[in-house]
Amino acid sequence: MAAASKNSLERISNAKRRRLDTNDTRHIAALILARGGSKGIPLKNIKMLAGVPLIGWVIRAALDSGVFHSVWVSTDHDEIERVARAWGAQVHRRSPEVSTDSSSSLDTIREFSRLNPGVDVICNIQATSPCLHPEDLKKAVECITKEGCDSVFSVVRRYPLRWQEVKNEVSQCTEPLNLDPAHRPRRQDWEGELCENGSFYFATKELVEKGLLQGGKMKYFEMKPEYSVDIDIDIDWPVAEQRVLRFGYFGKDKPEVVKLLLCNLSGGLTDGQIYISANGEEMVSINTRDQAGIDMLKKEGVKVILLEKDPIAKALADKLSKRMSCRILQDVDDKLKKVQELMEKKGLEWKEVAYLGNDEPDVKCLELAGLSAVPMDAPTVAHNHAKYICHNAAGHGAVREFAEHILLLKKKAKSQMEQDRICRNTF
Repeated sequence: MAAASKNSLERISNAKRRRLDTNDTRHIAALILARGGSKGIPLKNIKMLAGVPLIGWVIRAALDSGVFHSVWVSTDHDEIERVARAWGAQVHRRSPEVSTDSSSSLDTIREFSRLNPGVDVICNIQATSPCLHPEDLKKAVECITKEGCDSVFSVVRRYPLRWQEVKNEVSQCTEPLNLDPAHRPRRQDWEGELCENGSFYFATKELVEKGLLQGGKMKYFEMKPEYSVDIDIDIDWPVAEQRVLRFGYFGKDKPEVVKLLLCNLSGGLTDGQIYISANGEEMVSINTRDQAGIDMLKKEGVKVILLEKDPIAKALADKLSKRMSCRILQDVDDKLKKVQELMEKKGLEWKEVAYLGNDEPDVKCLELAGLSAVPMDAPTVAHNHAKYICHNAAGHGAVREFAEHILLLKKKAKSQMEQDRICRNTF
């Protein structure tokens, strides 16, 4: 889980300065509701989606938007609280009265507002909208700060052909509600309809106190269809994962600039076990998929270096280095110090570094690296500080998976850069 908390104070400070720039000093808070008792998918809000806890996607977007004085998660569950704090959010522990199956979102928002009287505007962000982008939040909040709106909510343009529901099939025929069957509209000839997608709702404190999220001077914000992703049931999950990988927001660092992958040898490339024969020879097991992943990165110009805290036999280290075609650094007791030395020598910044760690000594590097990951079986302390959690275990394809993730993000970023170049040249 990502260590977004390291930048949250700076982001909030920047947001305050921007708020003053618009002569609007109201405290604007983001509030993400994440009850632990989801019926459709148990603990859905922290289930891993494309290597990130579901709630992590929207916390990251909210923090990186820079428009909120504070970002909160409202929950009644200890594990959700732990994940929320790891990603940089503050936590509102909701009361049992607003944590039941019959409690409405508005009940919880009103409780939050009552307990935080200094908050003037609340943006309720839906935890199940993983394709939310900071730019959408930036544009939407301007409707509050610059245009004087009391409420702003997200919509998406859809093209449903709606018919009247038939409840008594014997005596009633259906009727069209928004079309003429004799002249069925083509999609390209019809503007469609604006439908709430539930991604976010901005509302002033005064509206919330009246039991409203929409009212006063209202305005909608139209999101791109590809950013409008919602997850309610298990069948949505694999589809949402593919959408997020293609259209999700992955943070401020540009993945196309990654030039170096640093990877733990034990607990990363291998499963951490060392086999010792009767005559004292050491052996380790590597996965050919991981070897292929390293080869894929090298073909794309990404250098790979393996790190090992405990020394292994020189003959074994030399054999591994030759087999993987990459350098192995042994006796690395202080990971952060060694990585900083490498970066200085190679003239690299953290955003140019990817890091695959697996335990507490890797925490600082996991936090600072532009892209970071841990194997599925890494301890919780490492999970809490990584930006990507592999589906595979150490020594069983985790390196290959992270390599594919790096290359996918690089490809996506380069595609966006090319699109931006075309747009600039066209206009």
